[in-house]
Amino acid sequence: MRIDFEDLTTHDETEECTVCRAQDVVSFMLVPAVAAWEHANQLPQHSLSLHGAAALIGFMMQDGARREDIERALAGLVDDMEQQIAEERAFGGPAQGNA
Repeated sequence: MRIDFEDLTTHDETEECTVCRAQDVVSFMLVPAVAAWEHANQLPQHSLSLHGAAALIGFMMQDGARREDIERALAGLVDDMEQQIAEERAFGGPAQGNA
């Protein structure tokens, strides 16, 4: 299976943008759930994020994704996150209630 990282990381500027929808699911459902699971299981903060991300990347590699392609896509996403964090800090931090 060929994974199209360009398609998975490029916004299409529509109301049905799959990148935006994926980001919303992660932000509003997965992040709070992971924080709750860590707390409920007395795990260190961010431990599930790190190991979960590695496991999910492993599934991508099993489907034929190359490490270099994954690293390139992640670098772009991390760059975007750094920019978003800087913008949030400039405006007083993230929205209240985020995990």
